[in-house]
This record gives sequence, C-alpha cells and structure tokens, in this order.
Amino acid sequence: MASTIASSFLCPSKTSPFNKSSFHATTHKTVRLPSHAPRVSMSATSAPPYDLGSFSFEPIKESIVSREMTRRYMTDMVTHADTDVVIVGAGCAGLSCAYELSKNPSVKIAIVEQSVSPGGGAWLGGQLFSAMVVRKPAHLFLDELGIEYDEQDTYVVIKHAALFTSTIMSKLLARPNVKLFNAVAAEDLIVKDGRVGGVVTNWALVSLNHNTQSCMDPNMMEAKVVVSSCGHDGPFGASGVKRLKSIGLIESLPGMKALDMNSAEDAMVRLTREVVPGMIVTGMEVAEIDGAPRMGPTFGAMMISGQKAAHLALRSLGLPNAVDYVGNNSIHPELVLAAVDSAETADA
Repeated sequence: MASTIASSFLCPSKTSPFNKSSFHATTHKTVRLPSHAPRVSMSATSAPPYDLGSFSFEPIKESIVSREMTRRYMTDMVTHADTDVVIVGAGCAGLSCAYELSKNPSVKIAIVEQSVSPGGGAWLGGQLFSAMVVRKPAHLFLDELGIEYDEQDTYVVIKHAALFTSTIMSKLLARPNVKLFNAVAAEDLIVKDGRVGGVVTNWALVSLNHNTQSCMDPNMMEAKVVVSSCGHDGPFGASGVKRLKSIGLIESLPGMKALDMNSAEDAMVRLTREVVPGMIVTGMEVAEIDGAPRMGPTFGAMMISGQKAAHLALRSLGLPNAVDYVGNNSIHPELVLAAVDSAETADA
C-alpha cells in the first residue's frame, strides 16, 4: 500500500487527482489582489544600496546592545504592568483580536504568548499542508489586510497560511499601542471579588520546569479586560477556561465535540463572549467551554471571533464598538459568518 501511494506521487497517471489543481482547473477563478495592496517590482537588475563586495558594519560595543535590549524590554514591562487589555494567546483569533482592538490608538494592549514564535496553528493549514481555507464572508478581513487569495464560490484559499500570519503580525506589531510578550506564559489569573483583573506571568521555560526547580515566583499584569485565546485543550491549551473551572467561576468544561465545519464556525462566532466579569473568551477555547463542535482546518471563524472579542472588549471599556452597531442585540454585518448549506447566520 505504501509503495502504491508513493508511486502515485512520483508517476501520476492521467486520471490521478494529483494531475489537477484548484489553481489550474476549469473552475478556477482569477486570483484576487485587493486594490490597495502594494505592487512589488521583481526586476533582476535592481541592486541593494550598498556594495556587497566590500560591505562593513558600523562599530558597536557589546554593552550598548545589552543595554538597548534590556532597557526597552523593562520599559515595556513597567508600561504594561497596568494595561487596558491583555490578550493571552497569539494564534489566529488572538492576533485578529489585537489587530482590530489596536485600531483605537487610545487602547493599550499587551499580548502574552508562551511560544517563541507567535501564530499558533495559523502558520499552516490542515495536516501540515500549506494552503489556508477561509469561508466567505470572512474574506473581507483578508481584503482589509491586503492578502492575495484564490477565490471560489463560497470560500477563498490563501496559497500559504504563513502569508496571513506574517501579514497581520507585521501590521499589528508596528502599532505603538501594542506590545507582544512572547516566550511568556500566563500561569494564572488575577481575580478580585469574582472579577478577572489581570494575569499572572512567568517565562515560558520557567513555567515548564516548576517540577524540576525550586520555587520560582511569577510576575503580574493587571488589566481592565482579559481576552483568553488559548486554543483547544493541550499542554497550554484552554488554560484560561480550565482555571476558571478550577477556582469555581464556571461550573463545567465539557470540551469540544467532534468535527462539523458548518455548525462549528457559526457557533464559535456566536458564543464568543464575556464568560465571567472581566474575561472574554475567543477562538477554539470557546468550543471547550461550550461543548461546540471542532471546525478543522478552516480559519475564518477564528478571525471573526477575534474581531468580535475586540469589540466586546471595547464595549467593556466603554468605547465605541461594532457589537452595539444598531442595538437590539444586532451585530455589525462583517462580524457574521453565513453557513454554506443554509441561509441562517450566527447571532452575536
């Protein structure tokens, strides 16, 4: 069997599915590039503005490098010891939340991510494949970001998921009201009088080695709003809602159900909410707390769930937001995912 599979890759027959591609089949639609996206010249004659044959760096002292890194990082820690919003988890939903929220320059945002490399599972599609599938109308968010995609009737395909993640991070982290603390774990929550008021932090490597070392106390970060975007269950997954259950702020944690894409994505957006005072849950962590289906390798709901979480945070801060767009529990139309097989939409 293994040799048969290998042969089909090496020498595909005329009827092999590997001879066809959605990017070249007769149903293929033109790749769509948003009108505002920059065009980059790929001229082979272009040269860098310096001589590569005799390149030399300006001199610097090692102590200057050390001081620059230390001073700036410690300044960020002091600045964000008391912040407006802490987003725990920099996956697809967390990054989308931070991007949307940071459009308001008055909101101070700290992102806490346990991995050295933010992005979570959004660097690849399903089963470590490259393409990222996004169901409409979430493609409108991609248009805003200027990300190119292959457009189909009810969905779009980004040729590599890393295009989404790298693009949104480059735009987000350039904003002055955002700080990413990667390689930092949120070990616990700050809770006062039943309200979440921040997170307890530590270096991720320290958190992973509490059982091998002597006591290593944490640090703290107070916040008016905490957005938990820790993903589905795993070593660091769903840590926000797990902690809520262990301290009795929520009664149950049923875990996500089996895969059903059409109901899962709508449910994720609909169920994104402030689960306890001071704490909003977004992304796949929503499925863990509500027993909603898993959605598999489609990414639109995580983007829109993150956007909705951002506007819920703005509402909690008393600022203008799209959740209160027309009142009466309605929601801005761009924060709604339509089911492919149904005219029904997810309520906010």
